[in-house]
Amino acid sequence: MTVETAATKESGADRESRLAALAVLAGQVRELMDAVALTDVAEDELTRVTEELAVLTERLRAARRATPLQPELAPDGSFRHLGNAVAGDCNPHALPLKAEVTPDGGVRAELAFRPMHEGPPNSVHGGVTAMILDHLFGTAAAVAGRLGMTAQLTVRYRRPTPYGEPLVADAAVTRTEGRKTWVDGRIATPDGTVLVEATGLFITPTAWLPATAEGGEPAEAV
Repeated sequence: MTVETAATKESGADRESRLAALAVLAGQVRELMDAVALTDVAEDELTRVTEELAVLTERLRAARRATPLQPELAPDGSFRHLGNAVAGDCNPHALPLKAEVTPDGGVRAELAFRPMHEGPPNSVHGGVTAMILDHLFGTAAAVAGRLGMTAQLTVRYRRPTPYGEPLVADAAVTRTEGRKTWVDGRIATPDGTVLVEATGLFITPTAWLPATAEGGEPAEAV
């Protein structure tokens, strides 16, 4: 039996309108997550809020997809992945990260971490900054025409990364060899003070390659 939902009945402008509303909801959930991380209200208020959230959760479960929103082309032809854990507007876990291509062919993003990203006291968890750089590196490789999957990520933590302050992340391809692509990048303060820097190795799966590699030789197997 097929269950008819809002998604099965809509198309075009209606779908875009619902996705925009979902993005607003995701943004509000981010605010909720920060509020939970910082709240100091009394126990009885915590209990009441939890009960209210349980009701809202069941309302959202009334119609569900099998997976988060998948990669697709937006109506304007641009690539988007609204369900992505780093850059997805419709995923509450995401910042969401917004990367732009730089004149030299790299990528750059302005960002600010949130209280819910805390690891060491008053600082961002190192795993969160690594995740951001991993995603940005993949974007840099794609921009350079070198789509690939992360094979290795080497991270060097220079200084504690604060949350709630404006920061800048950048990345660029530094070397290529066959299916391998190396990317370097960092997260820094606006004045250029490096907080985290990393090097990533990305490998293009053979399934993503044409029948023969460059030079007419058979593509190397994964």
